[in-house]
Amino acid sequence: MRITRDNTMALIIDVQERILPVIDQADQTVARIVTLCRGLHLLGVPLTVTEQYPQGLGATLPAVRDAAGEEAPLLVKAFFSCCDDPACMTHLEGQNRKVVVLAGIETHVCVLQTALDLLERGLIPVVPVDAVSSRNPRDRETALVRLQQEGARLTTTESILFELTRSSAAPEFRDISRLIR
Repeated sequence: MRITRDNTMALIIDVQERILPVIDQADQTVARIVTLCRGLHLLGVPLTVTEQYPQGLGATLPAVRDAAGEEAPLLVKAFFSCCDDPACMTHLEGQNRKVVVLAGIETHVCVLQTALDLLERGLIPVVPVDAVSSRNPRDRETALVRLQQEGARLTTTESILFELTRSSAAPEFRDISRLIR
């Protein structure tokens, strides 16, 4: 199934200030998340940002929040899976989109559990492997294997943005191309 602007939304999961210093390849991961957010925003794909226990883990990184855009809702959750949080699930269902792009941290906890729950609900999680990370690289890699085994779609930030753009004749093509460089 192709992802389209009409059937896709994104969840940017828990990219928070106090946990980032211990995340493997945090700078590269955040850079891809920012690129993803900017591109999705340009393409009109709705984004939602989540925070896990902000009192302890801090706020969403400002660069990520800015890239997601002011209109992107910020949902605070206590559950690891976004789907276990009633407010988050109500919001997701209200989007009426079948494909959910998942980016953020940590791959083996919140991203994995959210993807598994989305699959259970008949939705399609799409995970850009360059826009997720964990503290331990082995946890990330193991989670990506499990995600694929369970039916999540693994891809990259660039692939998602160009699949949504669809054509070099699209009005957003040049801006998306500049973002990717």
